[in-house]
Parts: sequence; C-alpha cells; structure tokens
Amino acid sequence: MADAGRPPAAGAARLTDPAVETRLARLEELLAGMEHAPGPAARQAVEAVRLLTEVYGEALARVMDGADDGLSRRLADDELVGHLLVLHDLHPHPVEQRAARAVERLRPAVRERGGDVELVAVEGRVARVRVTEAGGCGAGCGGGTAGVTEAVRAAVLAAAPELTAVEPLPQTPRPAAAAFVPLDALAVRAAPRPQGAR
Repeated sequence: MADAGRPPAAGAARLTDPAVETRLARLEELLAGMEHAPGPAARQAVEAVRLLTEVYGEALARVMDGADDGLSRRLADDELVGHLLVLHDLHPHPVEQRAARAVERLRPAVRERGGDVELVAVEGRVARVRVTEAGGCGAGCGGGTAGVTEAVRAAVLAAAPELTAVEPLPQTPRPAAAAFVPLDALAVRAAPRPQGAR
C-alpha cells in the first residue's frame, strides 16, 4: 500500500478531461443531495466540503503567488486549472479577455462554414456576441446559426463561468451596394423643341 504522505510516482495514472467532467458532474449531484438532506451528518458533510475547498483554494493561491508569468499563463490556459482559478477568484486574466479568447478559438471553424462570430461586449455578467452565417444573415434571420450560437455560448461560459448568459445580437444589415449606372446614361440629351414652342 502506497504511503499517503508521498507524492504519486512518476507515470501515475492521470484523469482525462472526460473523466474529470464525469467526476465534476457527480460531485454536483452529491453536493445538491447533501444540501437538501436533513440531519447533522449532512450539514457536517457540506461544511467539510466547504472547508476543504477553502484550504485547496489557499494552496492554489500560494502556487500562483510563486508562479512566474510563463507558468501563470500555462496554468490559466489549462481548462481544469482555469476553472479552479475562477472559482477562487485567482484567475490572472479578466473575464472580458477570457470570453474574447474563447470566441477567437471558435472563429476559424465558423469562418470555414462561411460565417463569422465576434464578441461585442461583456456587460455586467452577460456576454453579447454577434454570429453571422454565410450570406450575411445574422442570428435573428433563420435559425442557421443556432448550432454555432450554442457552441459559442458553451465555450464562453466554460472560459468565464462567472458569466450568467451569452446573448446573440442581431446582425447589422450591410448597406446595399450602389447599382452601377453607365456614364452615358446620365448624359441625356435634350430633345429638340418643335419650332414655335416656348
């Protein structure tokens, strides 16, 4: 049996991202159940989780205090660590920057489909985005952008979970191109007047 005080051996099994997501989902279920369970045991369990979270948050804060810019950036860019940094209010990047980066990461895929996506603003706890589908139609004109909008919403909320919503804005209509009128059509010659006309 391994000594609990020793760090894991090199090559120890690590959790994959899907395994982490599965565990987080189960943890949320368990915590929700404990919060509504009657009795002192449930209250003690919730308090134990809260205290453990605070201690781990302090440990993470100390790691960030000792991290140089490169390490701080790598930690912040890791999806799981980034979530923990946000949870403990330690993330080095502001919410607007994280939301913008999430949108920029999706932009090449959206452009491949002939559309575009941009972060317009973060107002309070709401990110406002503009999604354009091929042909210049925006999110409000046909449903073709529903899948893209949902992908953008998921990506932005994953990068900035303190936001409560991601709202698509209607696409600003593009001005119609001016019709080409040949120059000779503008130079209309006056018809000769019949003699005697005033």
